[in-house]
Amino acid sequence: MAVSFFPSSTCSSIAVSFSSSTMSRSSFKFYASSCSLSRASIGSPHRLHLRRSCKVQASVLKENEEKVIVEETFQPKTSPDEENRSPSEPPSSSMEKLVIKIEQSINIFLTDSVIKVLDTLYHDRDYPRFFVLETIARVPYFAFMSVLHMYETFGWWRRSEYLKVHFAESWNEMHHLLIMEELGGNAWWFDRFLAQHIATFYYFMTVFMYMLSPRMAYHFSECVEGHAFETYDKFIKEKEDELKKIPPSKVAVKYYTEEDLYLFDEFQTARIPNTRRPKIENMYDVFLNIRDDEAEHCKTMKACQTHGNLRSPHSSEETVTPVSTVSSEDDLGCILPGAECEGIVDCIKKSITNPPVNHIKP
Repeated sequence: MAVSFFPSSTCSSIAVSFSSSTMSRSSFKFYASSCSLSRASIGSPHRLHLRRSCKVQASVLKENEEKVIVEETFQPKTSPDEENRSPSEPPSSSMEKLVIKIEQSINIFLTDSVIKVLDTLYHDRDYPRFFVLETIARVPYFAFMSVLHMYETFGWWRRSEYLKVHFAESWNEMHHLLIMEELGGNAWWFDRFLAQHIATFYYFMTVFMYMLSPRMAYHFSECVEGHAFETYDKFIKEKEDELKKIPPSKVAVKYYTEEDLYLFDEFQTARIPNTRRPKIENMYDVFLNIRDDEAEHCKTMKACQTHGNLRSPHSSEETVTPVSTVSSEDDLGCILPGAECEGIVDCIKKSITNPPVNHIKP
């Protein structure tokens, strides 16, 4: 079996490929490539500078080989602002590059520390590990929405599309958690105790981080989602034959095939809506789709690291007012003119120095 995704526009990508056969162990190869990014040809022509997305084409080959490609909106280990900068613009300051490097180093250290703890406690207990992982993984989206609501309440700026996408992400992660509970991942009190206390600490840490630097918070979530992808990818390779013999989770069947899939499409900001419709016939399909969901979260978190870059995949020429009339749907009612703030310190500064502006015409 081979599955590959190819972006219609040139964009940075990370490709993970492996081959397997029924008589030999899987071999694993990793390679990366990067190039310039362009916008998919959907939505209003007035919003070319507001949106970045990659149209995805999938091909399936009936061979004993599989390929999984996780597209990255930006090249790893670089500043998103640097990648998004036009050639005519001056490079980022040395101080900004240093700050980004420090932010990412802290995030990687924190992620690696948590991974070591999970590896020690759950090296041979897959479902409890997944339960803990999913309990933790959905927390950042609650934190993001909390801070976004706070900013809106203070009258600083409004991000309706961010709120909608982050809710869709939390909705997706919640169903991952329900699946793990259905599989018995929360059966032992210690696993529930550990997951709930880590999640509580993680929530307040993410709120604080997001208030100071949304870029840092989004990068940290990208690291977490990247680890989740790798964990599920490894699991389905090792347990493929076993998983294909197990009936699918009832929660998974309902979520992926029976419910309204608007929210399912909404968190996949690098895809055009209705282009991914999962097949759920056994537990292998369930975990395959959970793994692919984590890859989509990773792309969205990568895109969010450039302030104002996120757009709902359902935004289109019919539903969004042209930018020449109103800045965009998520800016309606925004008090701050011009460039928006990126953290609480920047918001306070701009709310003091810039007078309120009413965007609603009588």
